[in-house]
Parts: sequence; structure tokens; C-alpha cells
Amino acid sequence: MAILYIRADRKRSVINRNIYGHFAEHLGRGIYEGIFVGKDSPIPNTRGIRTDVLNALKHIHVPVIRWPGGCFAEYYNWRDGIGQQRKKMINSSWGGVIENNAFGTHEYFDLCEQLGCATYIAANVGSGTPREVSEWVEYVTFNGESELTELRRKNDRTKPWTLDFIGIGNENWGCGGHMRPEYYADLYRQFESFIRHYGQKKIQRVACGPDGDDQDWTETVMKLAHHRMDGISLHYYTMPGYYKTDKYKWEVKASSTVFDEHQYYRTLDRAYFMDELILRHKRIMDKYDPDKNVALIVDEWGTWHLAEEGTNPAFLYQQNTMRDAIVAALTLNIFNLHSDRVSMANLAQMINVLQSLILTEGDQMVLTPTYHVFDLYKGHQNATLIETYIEADDLTIHGAQLPHLHVSASEREDGCIHLTIVNLSANEAVDLHSYVKEKNVTKAHIRYLTGAITDHNTFEHPEQVTIQSVEAIDIHHNELQLTIPCCSVYEVILA
Repeated sequence: MAILYIRADRKRSVINRNIYGHFAEHLGRGIYEGIFVGKDSPIPNTRGIRTDVLNALKHIHVPVIRWPGGCFAEYYNWRDGIGQQRKKMINSSWGGVIENNAFGTHEYFDLCEQLGCATYIAANVGSGTPREVSEWVEYVTFNGESELTELRRKNDRTKPWTLDFIGIGNENWGCGGHMRPEYYADLYRQFESFIRHYGQKKIQRVACGPDGDDQDWTETVMKLAHHRMDGISLHYYTMPGYYKTDKYKWEVKASSTVFDEHQYYRTLDRAYFMDELILRHKRIMDKYDPDKNVALIVDEWGTWHLAEEGTNPAFLYQQNTMRDAIVAALTLNIFNLHSDRVSMANLAQMINVLQSLILTEGDQMVLTPTYHVFDLYKGHQNATLIETYIEADDLTIHGAQLPHLHVSASEREDGCIHLTIVNLSANEAVDLHSYVKEKNVTKAHIRYLTGAITDHNTFEHPEQVTIQSVEAIDIHHNELQLTIPCCSVYEVILA
């Protein structure tokens, strides 16, 4: 038996809704066929944006979308993606295919307006100039008279859009220029100086942060430029054989659907490292920014497996199993627990790429197990983290040491407690006895996701893995007993 204590009287940080954000790059079928099909498509759409995808994203309350990359951003010139005549380019980052720029600035902001979500663009630092970025910001946000606002109006947009976040470069330690942190910090200061804040809303400026556990990058960039930034990014993918600090160096990426328990636990071990990783970077940030004015923004995270057989390997199209759902749930719990510093995260990626929420094929759409996790967790958005303590045995198996159960809890504006529980075991259920302290609760409303570790949804069987629910349970004396099945994710709302 495991015992969980929920301390409703011990409130912590607010869980910024942007922790549940997403990332859409011009990569494979992520934008085209995934989000955008064009106005003339027989697939139902609104100004080219797929209706089925839009409705699915609205359901999980998508709070923010990062665009246009990724590595693609470091080749991108925003002027190529506006107006009636769009300039074609070669997407040399991802497969060397022709990018027709049919989805550009206007289409991106239209998507975000239809979803009611925040906007986050990645500026080209690797091959662009401060003037290009400055003019893009003016085109998007300025409400006065200028050559660029006249151009925007000529392109059928009279009023400006709201730009909430701008990333100054992407992976500048790698595909964004292979820079040293000292050089990037100077470039960041230069580019940031030309971000004009038109109107009363300040655009949040995000510096390129480290690749995984590169603490030297964080140290250097924070030391040289923290006073001119609102956030610093972190990229970390759950895949073996990539990072210098990887303890599974001999492994390479493997199938997303064909794997054994050994590979399952190694994957979770890699995902669980996110907790330690955030702690290490937080310590450095605390040294230079003790007042926590600079947010840690994990704007690329998720599983990275082999591309599905028969697909273009550069398109990074992979299936999505219960293993991915467990990774997502564990990671989101970790972000909640670090919400004092983590204020945004962006799953890579939203549709048809890497750990997707949604897969499409022609006019068909299927929701992945990861999508259902975001559905179960959406109640945490803008809720207040409350302290929890769990007594449970760890899992020590196949070289990995993991918690058997991982939880986070928050109090919502309606006063309900939103509790999320993950059972990481592939084959062992847990009896959980929960105690709520300093708050009276009388009902538990439960939804959950469970299945074998390789279970996944296909176009032929789209509901192999889907959310299930049980009738409300009466609670007596603030105590609740549940049996949490193996390989499962639970949402428990205590009212």
C-alpha cells in the first residue's frame, strides 16, 4: 500500500497555464496536412486551418504555440510568408523538401486567435539580422502609420496582433550556429536591443538556453545577459544515445511501438531525469536571479523514437503508445512541482511529428494517448500548487530507479483539488490511501487512462486507448482509497 498526504493548507506557486503549451515547426507533416490544408481543400477548414484539429486543440485548452521552429526558424525569413505571392524555399533542416510558405505570419496568428491562445515566435538569429527581427515585430504589433503597417493592411490585416513571447534564436549551440555561450550572449543582447514594445503590452524575451545538462551554457548566458531577458529556454528529449551525459550511450533510437519492459523502464528513467535537470539549472539561475524574474521555459521536450517504417525519416513521424503517455504525465507533474521557476513548456510536437497529440492521414484524424494526458491534466492550468507527500516503494528494475507512483496536486479557482497520479509500473497495481489535510472534501470525480505499455491508437482502431471514467465516489473523513492500475494516469478531482 502507498499513502498520500495532500496538504491543502500549504500552497505553493501558481501553475502557469503555459506549462501545457505546444510546438509546431515546419517539419514533415506537422504544419501542412496536420494544421493547414488550404482554403480550397475538401477537408473542412476555417481559412485553411483544419476544423477537426482545431476543435480537438480547443478541447484541451491549448494555452500557447511556439512557431516556426526549431531549426527551421534559423533559415526562415518572415517576408517570404506574407502576401499573395509567397517565396518558395528549400527546407534544408528537414528533408530538403520545398517549403511554399503558404502557412506564414497571418496564418499562424489566425490559428492562435481561433484557439484563444498566446503567441510565441522564434526569431532567426543564426542567419538573420536584428533589423529583420525588429521589422517582423513592427509588422505584427504596431498600430500606427509606417511602411510595415501599411504592408500588413495591404495583406488584409488592419489591426495588429498580440505577440506574447519572442525567442531570440533556437539551439544556437547546435543547428542555430554552433556558437559558444559567450558569443551567443553578446548576440542575444544585440538582437534583444531591437525588439520594440509597441503599445502597452511588453513582449516577453526568451534567450536560447542549454542543450540538456549543459550547465556551462546556462551559467555563462545568465551571467552575461540575465538582466535583459524574461526567460531562458531548455531543450531535453527523452531518447538514448544523444546527450553527453547519457548513461545509456550504447543505445540508439528504437521503434515507437515494438519494445520490451527493459526499453520501457529505460525510457522512463530518461524522462525522470527532467526533475534533476531542472534542479541543476534552477540552482544556477537562483545565483544570478534570486528574485525569479527570469523564467525557465522548456520549449522542446518529449520522446524521440525512430520514424515509422515506410515514412520519410527526416519527417520524424512516430506512433504514440501508453509509454509516451506515461512520459508525458510524469513530465507534466515534474513541471507542476517546479512551477516556481518553470512558467512555460512546449511539447515537441503538436501534430504528426515526434510525441504528437494528434495524427492525421488525409481527412482522418486520431487522438494519441499523449493527447488524452493533456485532457486529464488541463485542470492544473493556472491553479495553485499544493504540497503533497507520498510514501511508496520505488521501482528498481532493469537498471532504472523510479518512483512507483508520481503525483502533483493543485487547488483550482473553484476550490476543488485537482490531483494527477501516474503509476509507472508496467505490470503492478498499487493500493493508494489518500488523506486530505486542512480542507473538507466529500466527493471524488475520477477519469483515467490505462493499457499495456505498447497499446496505441490507429486510424483503424482510434479508441484502443481512451479516457475512462467512474461514477463519483463519496469521501468520508477526508480519506480516499483507490487501486491505481499498472501503466496508468489518473485525474482525481476532490470537491
